[in-house]
Amino acid sequence: MARRLGVGLLVAVLLLLGAWIAALKLLPDAPASVSVSAPEARPVADAGRAGPLAMPVAGLPREAVRESWGDPRENGLREHHGTDIPAPLGTPVVAAAPGVVEKLWNSAAGGTTVYVRSPKKDWIYYYAHLSGYAPGLRERQVVKTGDPIGFVGDTGNAGAGNYHLHFGLTRTTPDQHWYEGRDVDPYPYLVGS
Repeated sequence: MARRLGVGLLVAVLLLLGAWIAALKLLPDAPASVSVSAPEARPVADAGRAGPLAMPVAGLPREAVRESWGDPRENGLREHHGTDIPAPLGTPVVAAAPGVVEKLWNSAAGGTTVYVRSPKKDWIYYYAHLSGYAPGLRERQVVKTGDPIGFVGDTGNAGAGNYHLHFGLTRTTPDQHWYEGRDVDPYPYLVGS
């Protein structure tokens, strides 16, 4: 009985692994493997702009990012303010830039979210629709570019099975809260233009 249970568990794990690999092959220019330790680390500029950011979904090339700023949402009632990056469920999400975890939050729109404030407190990096947080992630934690943040999911209003990271960028002043500031299109900063 125990042997059959062990074999059944092994088969289930192999099926899940196979489905994950197949999902990666559906992505344009998908990598053969996903690695948390290989983000393209680019420093955040000090002079009033975010500068080129590292890819926040581990293992995906910059070419996988598509512009989605301003796309209609909720039947045209609002515009999309961020960049959606499709990836398989559970793909690691990493810090696109250094900062401090300002807020871990769960909302109807963003689902499981993380807000990271830049060292000069003039930018907020927003990670939404996560399936969960990286182990041990906590508020006031200092993160470096490439540090684990969480995992790609479909929480909030993403839609069931619409696995992606919604990455947002907000310009703030040091005295503004994590939910204040002016949204900025993150696409140019993610693709390095």
